[in-house]
Amino acid sequence: MYKKKLKTNNIIGDKMETILFTGARSGIINKVIDNIINLNYHIYVTVHTNNQLLAVQKKYKNRKNVKCFKLDVTSKKDRKKLENLKIDILVSNAAYGESGSISEIDMNKVRKNFETNVFSNFEIVQTVLKKMIKRKKGKIIIISSLGGILPMPFLGSYSATKASLIKMTEALNLELKLLNNNIKTSLILPGLYKTGFNKLMFDKKYDDMEIDSYFKKRIKLIRKTENIVLKLFEKNNLNSIVKKITKCIISKKPKFIYKSPLSQVVFTKIYNLLI
Repeated sequence: MYKKKLKTNNIIGDKMETILFTGARSGIINKVIDNIINLNYHIYVTVHTNNQLLAVQKKYKNRKNVKCFKLDVTSKKDRKKLENLKIDILVSNAAYGESGSISEIDMNKVRKNFETNVFSNFEIVQTVLKKMIKRKKGKIIIISSLGGILPMPFLGSYSATKASLIKMTEALNLELKLLNNNIKTSLILPGLYKTGFNKLMFDKKYDDMEIDSYFKKRIKLIRKTENIVLKLFEKNNLNSIVKKITKCIISKKPKFIYKSPLSQVVFTKIYNLLI
């Protein structure tokens, strides 16, 4: 299915399109790359640390159309690596999850959350867009989260960053339309998928809360509730969101918003109607 679409959608003249993935260490984006790796794309796989780089270099060592490099999105030095690259499609996935009560979370953690998830996206989008605007073509794909429109207790910092990404992308989409070019903008809103990210993020707050917290006496209940939420709602199978991101990448006319899984999308709509 994807190969058939590719023949008309990702070749411009004799040139293959180039895709840059940020935060491509594992999980959903790994499976997206697996979906398109045999298609006619040049792929930049970027990760946060040198150890992660070694892992992806090993995985893709026999792939001539894949280049891996370290890109700490919060590092100005690392971001400068993008200035000389011709990027046709940006898939901005790098993210960091922090948890804790709005009433007591360390503000340094909140700043780190926004630095990684929001400010770095602004910087990278601006860098990549410079050449896209000159060429009058390109595609910006921002990975946000249903958590940006469905807040959860003790995930206020993370949800706030994802809500900011949603509004950033919405504004960018409107702005680019004024330039009358062929630059497409899309927003991906995944729900809870079992990649290890959610559980790790949920658990981070307990190191501080068990020492001193307004909620210290309710920690057992909070843990139990979160475990129930993950057990009931986390999707083990990543295919639903992987297919939508893949479709967004290869489509000549991608939609602006892709959401998945359906059950969580419906729940989010109902929640927003009731509040």
